[in-house]
Amino acid sequence: MADQTHVLFVEDDDVIREATQLALERDGFAVTAMPDGLSGLESFRADRPDIALLDVMLPGLDGVSLCRRIRDESTVPVIMLSARADSIDVVLGLEAGADDYVTKPFDGAVLVARIRAVLRRFGHAGGGDRAEAAGAADTGGVLTFGDLEVDTDGMEVHRAGRPVALTPTEMRLLLEFSSAPGTVLSRDKLLERVWDYGWGGDTRVVDVHVQRLRTKIGQDRIETVRGFGYKLKA
Repeated sequence: MADQTHVLFVEDDDVIREATQLALERDGFAVTAMPDGLSGLESFRADRPDIALLDVMLPGLDGVSLCRRIRDESTVPVIMLSARADSIDVVLGLEAGADDYVTKPFDGAVLVARIRAVLRRFGHAGGGDRAEAAGAADTGGVLTFGDLEVDTDGMEVHRAGRPVALTPTEMRLLLEFSSAPGTVLSRDKLLERVWDYGWGGDTRVVDVHVQRLRTKIGQDRIETVRGFGYKLKA
């Protein structure tokens, strides 16, 4: 398992859980599959997987709450699985700290592609919990925007002299903004650059992460340009 990407998969449907586990293992992943949120949390704490796949609707501890627990303890990437693309659960999962989501029923190849895209963004194909935003553009030095300082070498952010804890996805998003302050970045462009989507994706992923980022670096630091996207105030 040490040489493989370790996936924690939490799904209460026996058929989906077993079929998906087999499909992921055929693609070379090491999979720990759990049937409910509480056992999923225990497994996460014991094994520290490289990525977690969480169904939204879980017995005992639902997927959104499980995601929140994981995010309180780790920056390991999380993908939520939702039965409905228009469900409020998608937004709740992203707000809880999930990095992406996949709608059920899903094609196995699509799920594998999304897993690999997330792992590329996090800069590893294995190795457990990592906090760095590897793969982001290294512009060097410390960039300053008002009371906000972005150290692109050390991958650290400070606001008014105090450290700001960002997930790797949030860090990559901030690096995109800080590399072009004052420039409007469309949601589609951010999906391509931050989420590694080579195709159209759900822009709610961008919107929720921008809002999460705003709560950490200041609500007025990132401006919404209606009909076009977002920009970082220079």
